[in-house]
Amino acid sequence: MDTTTTTTEAPRFVRSAAAIATSAGDDYHVDIRSGHHHLAADEPEQAGGGDTATTPIGLLLSAVGSCTAITLRMYAGRKGWPLETVRVHLGYEKGPDATARITRRIDLLGDLDDTQRARLLDIADRTPVTRAVSGGTPIVAAGPRPAAPANAGANTKEHDGHE
Repeated sequence: MDTTTTTTEAPRFVRSAAAIATSAGDDYHVDIRSGHHHLAADEPEQAGGGDTATTPIGLLLSAVGSCTAITLRMYAGRKGWPLETVRVHLGYEKGPDATARITRRIDLLGDLDDTQRARLLDIADRTPVTRAVSGGTPIVAAGPRPAAPANAGANTKEHDGHE
């Protein structure tokens, strides 16, 4: 009789980034902390916000653009290619039937040949944030945390973005 038991463990996820978004009060302003960095988001006045920061969609476009620029600079640097500047132009467009898309144009400045430019544009489609957005990375509930007083953790490491 075979007494060998085979168990298959579910893949384990390892957190590689974290952020906390906090909205308090009657307006739409949101304070964001990611690690020790502080950001903000808001809605424009015509949408009922105070226009004190970029919109959440603006932050999404910023994430796609910055990841694209960083990844291309890293790749060109490893290859020793003469990439001087990467400029990523992004737009969020709404279409019929509540569809939406992100448009992206990449300007590569430097003395690059056609093969190098084509390779960099190919790499742009595989950057981590581009893949997360275009692949529809699932957003899953992480489970409830005990309620805390409104000011709890305001000056502690508890809310440093690395939960």
